Amino acid sequence: MSTPGTDASIRAVAALDDQLRWGMYDYIRQVSRPVSRDEAAGAVGISRKLAAFHLDKLVEAGVLRAHYAALSSIRKVGRTPKVYEPSGLDIQVNIPQRQHELLAAILLDAVLADGDEPARAAAVRVAGDSGVALGREERQRSKPGRLGTERALTLVAQVLAAHGFTPKREAADRIRLRDCPFHPLSSKAPGFVCEVNRSFCAGVLTGLNAATVTAVLEPHGGSCCVELRPTVRHSGDAGPAGSCAGQTGSAEPGEPKRPTAN
Repeated sequence: MSTPGTDASIRAVAALDDQLRWGMYDYIRQVSRPVSRDEAAGAVGISRKLAAFHLDKLVEAGVLRAHYAALSSIRKVGRTPKVYEPSGLDIQVNIPQRQHELLAAILLDAVLADGDEPARAAAVRVAGDSGVALGREERQRSKPGRLGTERALTLVAQVLAAHGFTPKREAADRIRLRDCPFHPLSSKAPGFVCEVNRSFCAGVLTGLNAATVTAVLEPHGGSCCVELRPTVRHSGDAGPAGSCAGQTGSAEPGEPKRPTAN
């Protein structure tokens, strides 16, 4: 599933895949002011009519915005000309999709956090908090009620997919992220980045109040390490026990810490 931002970027790239359109777009960006059809046409050496056609296509694609405005303080007879300027669209296309902005935001918030918490621990905590906020927002929007395992997996997959992740339902009770959302940065510190990713996904589950599902690290060649699967209940546990590679018994974001199961 693509996201709205990705769809907009793909449309923009498709619209700019023309030498004339790219030439006018590049010129308008460089001059940093509204440009008329006549000026844009002159910049690439075509007729005003042809320039108008291509400029309006770029407006349709969201690359430029248009409005009517006088280009000087001197009043002239006739219609106010149509002018064009950059829309401010940030064009980014990654296939498969990556979430470098999310990772950057998590790390920035961790650096700016008050207290003596180690940077690594702060980043993992902030990732979980970010996921919780996203999950709560979706729960308030969709009001899904009590979530069993299958419904919880379906809902979390929809939330993650809508935000640029690539969940794959490998079984009725299991989801894997098809691609690492933080690649290639994850290759520099795989253990740390994978735990940030797991914490974010666990936070989404917590925000959704999906206690029947847990996010674990389950390395698998060629795909992301995060897997979403049913929460394992241990004998004597008062609630669901989360599991994560190397972190048995660790608490999900927003939950009290549980003792390690023997």
